[in-house]
Amino acid sequence: MTTCDVCGKQTNMPYHCKHCGGTFCAEHRLPENHDCPGLDDWDDPGGVFDSGFDDSVSTGRDTGSSSGLLARLGIDTGPGGPIGYFRGNMTYVFLAAMWLTFLAQYVVGYALTGSLSQVVHSFHPTWRSIFVLRPAHPEYVWTWFTSIFSHGGFGHIAVNSIVIFFFGRLVEDYIGSRDFTWLFLVSGALAGLGQIAIMLVQSDPSGVLGASGAALAIMGVLTVLNPGLRVYLYFIIPVPIWVLTIGLVVINVLGMFGTGGGGVANVAHLVGLAIGLAYGQHVRNRIRVPNQLQLGGGPGGPGGPGGPGRRRGPF
Repeated sequence: MTTCDVCGKQTNMPYHCKHCGGTFCAEHRLPENHDCPGLDDWDDPGGVFDSGFDDSVSTGRDTGSSSGLLARLGIDTGPGGPIGYFRGNMTYVFLAAMWLTFLAQYVVGYALTGSLSQVVHSFHPTWRSIFVLRPAHPEYVWTWFTSIFSHGGFGHIAVNSIVIFFFGRLVEDYIGSRDFTWLFLVSGALAGLGQIAIMLVQSDPSGVLGASGAALAIMGVLTVLNPGLRVYLYFIIPVPIWVLTIGLVVINVLGMFGTGGGGVANVAHLVGLAIGLAYGQHVRNRIRVPNQLQLGGGPGGPGGPGGPGRRRGPF
């Protein structure tokens, strides 16, 4: 337990201000709530309030360290700067990027083929090189990330969006926007790479796309940090998230052996979930989570009928 420098309240999740070096409770964490000297330097071009997206969660770093990488590059990441508006909102940024990329799939497909029919399932090599991570071309590094935001149909992106919308905001609040950004991108990319690695072994020429790896990583983090979190399966049946997670593991393991539905990136699901569980274990001792919290999850959550992760047909 640590004492707040302003009110003297005992807190087991203190906030350390990197600008004045003080320790504060949640109520006094903001600079204006503890009369931080940094308020006098609001217009400092050095970015006095830069936190590399969000330093609200203590990471054990020196609170007197220099500004973040973006500030050192001359990019204003403070509350008044353009990057500052993303702080606390990366869940919505990623959701917007998913839907914009989905629209771009149709625009590019139409430009290449002159037809809107079967655009998402386009076999045009340029379309595939932009949106799909394929075993034949793992060296196309951009597809490690564009494939995260691309999807194989409206139902596909809708299920992923539901999972990320409901669960992503919780995880972002727990770990901060910067770490959430890395978690989303790294887990999504590694999940896709894990899937195409299996495809290479199986001589499967298809590819993978979708945010299923990132969505399952988010669920994995929540399973560790708040295993009793109530999720409404199909918006009706309340189950703790740990039960849903175990169910997803079973479904995807069975799917790897051909007993599940086709076209589902089972390996990507399992890789993303494993990353989330591991990351949750890594941060669980420095994250304070409410004892009770209820949330209405998506239809079955990740891996429900159709699943949020999709494999593409042979390319």
